[in-house]
Amino acid sequence: MAKAKEPRRFSDEAVKAKTGKVWAEWFKILDAAGAKKMSHPEMARFLYHEQKCPGWWCQMVAVEYEQKHGLREIHQTCTGDFAAGVSRTLPIPLAKIYKAWADENARKAWLKGDKMEITTATANKSIRAKWNETDRMSVYFYPKGAGKTQVVVDHMKLKSAAESKRMKDFWSEAVARLESTIASK
Repeated sequence: MAKAKEPRRFSDEAVKAKTGKVWAEWFKILDAAGAKKMSHPEMARFLYHEQKCPGWWCQMVAVEYEQKHGLREIHQTCTGDFAAGVSRTLPIPLAKIYKAWADENARKAWLKGDKMEITTATANKSIRAKWNETDRMSVYFYPKGAGKTQVVVDHMKLKSAAESKRMKDFWSEAVARLESTIASK
């Protein structure tokens, strides 16, 4: 399966501050519990209920363990497919950014090869869409003060780590084009 890796998302100090243990301690506990044979939900439940690892952190510890032991690749979900995410705060009011995503004509100005079909939208909050007829994506919009908006793109149902990297790069470039397109108007 995947090549094993050392955890990198958070330092031992950060993990200990939030969970009371460093990575090696968590991995030793999981090894002793037989986590290599557990599903991701089983591992997370064990961490939460038996080890009292805080909510979000039990997921993070489980994912890092899976990646370290070659049970999951980077960007791979617990269902086996892959995802790509991009988050960026832009110096643009929320309504302008939302319209640039939601309006098909506005979107064509910055989104190359627009293959996005909106399936659900909540004005100035979120958009869910099909991408290229098979992938799924969500875009979330968060106000971040006067004239600033955080845009979070989650592209799901990807087939490989390579495709995940490609789409992460694609969305990083697309959000940069979005910013320059709106700024030039």
